[in-house]
Amino acid sequence: MFESLSEKFSSAFATLRGRGRISESDIDSVAEEIRLALLDGDVALSVVEQFVARIKERSIQALPEIRKSTNQSQEIYSIVNSELVEILGGPARRIRFAKNPPTIIMLAGLQGSGKTTLAGKLALFLKEQGNTPLLVAADLQRPNAVTQLTLLAQSIGVPIHAPEPGNGSGNPVSVAKSGIEIAKSKLFNVVIVDTAGRLGIDEELMRQASEIKSAVSPDEVLFVVDAMIGQDAVRTAKAFEEGVGFDAVVLTKLDGDAKGGAALSIAETTKKPILFASAGEKLTDFDYFYPDRMASRILGLGDIATLAEQAKRAIDGDAAKRLEEKFVAGEEFTLEDFLEQIQAMKKMGSMSKILGLLPGANSAAMRKQIDALDDDELIRTQAIVQSMTPTERKNPKILNGSRRSRIAKGSGRTVSEVNNLVDRFSAASKMMKQMRGGNFSGGMGLPPAMAAGMPSLGSPVNKVPPKKKSRSGNPAKRAIEEGR
Repeated sequence: MFESLSEKFSSAFATLRGRGRISESDIDSVAEEIRLALLDGDVALSVVEQFVARIKERSIQALPEIRKSTNQSQEIYSIVNSELVEILGGPARRIRFAKNPPTIIMLAGLQGSGKTTLAGKLALFLKEQGNTPLLVAADLQRPNAVTQLTLLAQSIGVPIHAPEPGNGSGNPVSVAKSGIEIAKSKLFNVVIVDTAGRLGIDEELMRQASEIKSAVSPDEVLFVVDAMIGQDAVRTAKAFEEGVGFDAVVLTKLDGDAKGGAALSIAETTKKPILFASAGEKLTDFDYFYPDRMASRILGLGDIATLAEQAKRAIDGDAAKRLEEKFVAGEEFTLEDFLEQIQAMKKMGSMSKILGLLPGANSAAMRKQIDALDDDELIRTQAIVQSMTPTERKNPKILNGSRRSRIAKGSGRTVSEVNNLVDRFSAASKMMKQMRGGNFSGGMGLPPAMAAGMPSLGSPVNKVPPKKKSRSGNPAKRAIEEGR
């Protein structure tokens, strides 16, 4: 979502780095570039003006100290980064759990913002953290909203309280109140109340949301907003804040192709933190929102912390421990290990999403290469490795031409693809050896085999490299190299 914004920020700082000694006019110039980038990114005008004014003021005040630095552009960069973190809500916040359960979370927002799906994602998120959530279907306005939430609840194994015909089914306030009573009697520690939305702000929407809020006294009222809403984000947020009131914001559809100005506008305008972010269609594509990580992504530094957390969740604990012990002991990295990491990477999501968290991923050149990646490559790679015998996986050096030909036929791939995989595995093994001198993270916060096994953006994994020519010109040797 922030590709365009990130690219323009990078361009502005590239110009600044070429200045050497920075002057006030240089600060004015980069501030104007940032201003235009934010406006183009659909950030509200009032937010842009305040943001740019603060950057200019801080930079000019610090100019005497900045000129003492050996990297003056980096000092300006740090100021912009801190202001970005601030505009996105400052320190990351967490759910405020009630001292006496259940903790009541009410969701509010416009129709089409993804509120009902968000209820399911939040319930799964809390369940995986050891909580016992109960979903309450109080959206009786939209056809099939109750059915949708019921199906979501069944898919994630979370109980749901939904209205029954003839039992206050037309009164969302009664449904919400009875849901709270059930949670108390059956000892659920979190209640998530899904409320109705409208296509636009109106009196009926505000009245109903206010009545539910008064009836259940929620510990958290979360305003759910579509990150692709653009300039309307601020107007809608203000209307909800004045008409109902909310404690924090949840951004949905962060994986969309809109410009993303909503994320930068809402927190600054309402002074309410962004609590969660949803960035995909899967129910697991959901997490706390980290302003510092988002600022890092916008400035082109990637989000290694999130990447490392996703890797940790994807990898089985016993497997990670076994790999770490093997790594520390200096044992060889085998194709069995490689296969295990490939399977973990598949759990993390698409390759483009994983690589999009790396530093520089939003630059035009890297984005072009990431977009060219084939997400089915992991499946093909897994098929190749699984077509090998246990002995071949443990000792890839025995993979001669005839073995590679057999593996290619068994996996339904070509010999060239098998050769490509072996080459990438060899490169990963070398990286593992180089990493042994440092810590286990491999510099990325990832398990070493996964870090080593990540495809190179310079040579996308879905591209088959040209066949190498034998230096000796020996036809027999060349036949082995080509798998014949």
